[in-house]
Amino acid sequence: MYLNKAIIVGNLTRDPELATIPSGQKVCKFGVATNRVWKDKSGAKQESVTFHNVVVWGRQAETSAQYLKKGQQVMIEGRIETRSWDDKTSGEKKYRTEIIADRVQFGSKGGAAGASGAAPSTGAGKAASSTGEVDSIEYPEEDINPEDIPF
Repeated sequence: MYLNKAIIVGNLTRDPELATIPSGQKVCKFGVATNRVWKDKSGAKQESVTFHNVVVWGRQAETSAQYLKKGQQVMIEGRIETRSWDDKTSGEKKYRTEIIADRVQFGSKGGAAGASGAAPSTGAGKAASSTGEVDSIEYPEEDINPEDIPF
């Protein structure tokens, strides 16, 4: 059995670029940065950043280009693929490793995951007021009678 699966959660490093290939299919490209924090042998905090190139196809490409912005958090699920080509100016062989996205989930806007550190959401049920506060779910105050449930 073989498996090529990538899942990353990070922030966009640039605004998405939407293009249409000659067949009419839409393609969206953007970069995502992921951070890693650890302690070395001496106990000092270390950090590193990895940059990923992401490619999204079809209707999801259009949606990504419309709603994603630089700095926004995103979760990408897809496969890793390396493509190669000959550079026209230098004649050298060039390589680029990309994540071909099968699924894109939009996260919080403007960078970090917020105070709660929550994972990105699909956008359903999320709302931000103009003051920057995140709306919460309001539950009814009345008690629910189990006999009223239809199943």
